Amino acid sequence: MPGVFDRSRKRALVRNISSNFDNAVSKFFGDRSPKVDTAKVQHQGYVDALRTSGVVVEILEELPGHPDCCFVEDTAVIFDDLAVICRPGHPSRANEVHTISERLSKDFEIKFLSPEAKMDGGDIVYTGNGFLIGRSTRTNDVGINELSKIASLFGYSTQVIDVPSSTLHLTTVCSVPKNGMLIAAEGHLKPEQITGFDEVIWVPNSETYASNTIAMENGIVLVSSGFPITKQRLETAGFETKEVEMGEIMQADGSLTCLSLFIG
Repeated sequence: MPGVFDRSRKRALVRNISSNFDNAVSKFFGDRSPKVDTAKVQHQGYVDALRTSGVVVEILEELPGHPDCCFVEDTAVIFDDLAVICRPGHPSRANEVHTISERLSKDFEIKFLSPEAKMDGGDIVYTGNGFLIGRSTRTNDVGINELSKIASLFGYSTQVIDVPSSTLHLTTVCSVPKNGMLIAAEGHLKPEQITGFDEVIWVPNSETYASNTIAMENGIVLVSSGFPITKQRLETAGFETKEVEMGEIMQADGSLTCLSLFIG
C-alpha cells in the first residue's frame, strides 16, 4: 500500500475563527457576510464533533488580518514524513502558510511549492490509494505537476479533475466517505470525470454543500446539518452520520474539511 503516513484521522490542526471573519472571501454559497460570533460558536461545535469522534485536536490561534485563516486545509498536503506547503491561489491568503509551516516543521520535513505554483489544499482529495487533484481558479498546472511528482515518489497515483466554474474547490463538490466510494454533487461533476471508484453516491444539486463530508475511523461520517437527502443516502449506504451546524462557515464558502488539517 502506498505510503506509511497514518491517515486514520486521529490528530488534527484547526485554527480559531478570525475576528474579521466577516471579510472572508466568498462567491458561491454566501449571500451575506458571516456573523463572527455565531461562526465562532459553530467552529467550537465542529471541534467538539471531532473530539467526540476520537480526534486529538490542536487549536492554533487566529491570524489577525487574515479573515480566511480558519480554513487550514488549504495550506498544506501531507505525505508520510513530508509536509508540502501550498501556494494559496488567492493573494489575500498567501501569508497564512508561514505559521502553518512553522507548526508542521515540528512533525514533518517541509517542502514549499515553487513561486510559480498555485495550489489550495481544498483541491486535493485523498482516495485511499492516491489523490484527486482539482484544476481550478485556485490551483494551476504548475502546482498540479509539482504535487503529482511528489505523490509519485511516495507511491501515490494522481488524477486531475477540472473543477467547474460553478464551484470553488474540488472538495466543495465531492469527498470520500470510505475507500472505494465517492460522494459527489450533481450538476458540478460528470460521471465520466470519476473513475476508479467502486461506488459513487450522487447528491442533488440543491444539496451540493453537503457533498463535503469527513469520514472518521469509528465509521461515523460528519455531515453538515440541514441536508436531509444527503444524510439519508449516506445512512442507506450503511454509514452512521453526525450532523454539524455550519451555516455561518458556509457564508464564507467554507465546508467541513476546510476547517482542519489532519496530521495523523
